[in-house]
Amino acid sequence: MRPHIMVIDDDEKITSLLRRSLAFEGYEVSTASDGAEGLRLLGQRAADLVVLDVMMPRIDGWEVCRRIREAGIVAPVLMLTAKDDVQDRVKGLDMGADDYLVKPFALEELMARIRALLRRRPEQVEEDGRLRFDDLVLDVDAREAIRGDRRIELTAKEFDLLHLFMQNPRRVLSRDQIMEKIWGYDYSGESNVLEVYVAMLRQKLEENGGKRLIQTVRGAGYVLKGDN
Repeated sequence: MRPHIMVIDDDEKITSLLRRSLAFEGYEVSTASDGAEGLRLLGQRAADLVVLDVMMPRIDGWEVCRRIREAGIVAPVLMLTAKDDVQDRVKGLDMGADDYLVKPFALEELMARIRALLRRRPEQVEEDGRLRFDDLVLDVDAREAIRGDRRIELTAKEFDLLHLFMQNPRRVLSRDQIMEKIWGYDYSGESNVLEVYVAMLRQKLEENGGKRLIQTVRGAGYVLKGDN
């Protein structure tokens, strides 16, 4: 699955340049012209990395970054600014940014920083080979789930689906993203296969009164989160 990069910048020349350049490098790109639109789009679809301008109308980049982290989004944030000021850089990093680049920038450097940030993305895997969320544990080596003191046997596709959710906690994954990752581009089977597998997975996870962890986000996809 191609990494999805969200560019949030009110400079149309910048967004146009980055859309073309990032697409040429093989990334999937979405753009927003201000902070409010960027937050709305991030709420609809998860991004693997956010390129975020500081000075924007309505909501500035610092506030957007703060809200991104407050929402539990762990995607790396690369902030762009016209000011080469230490205090501005510190403020951005304190808000949760991962890197900082001053305008005007060399496109080659921006691409290099994006590649570096994507390599550093957390894999969410513990040292013992297990993923954990709430009271759910996924044993990657044994390919089984454990909830409380109950072991859950999973089919191959159920495991792959739960593995994807556990690697992306609190991130809304679109139907297309999930289908591409789990079933591939050329899948030509039943159109409701994802819904069927989500239902089967929920049934196994929620047996004996377990609360729902895989939530439906209407019109957007699914998300692994703890609240109902």
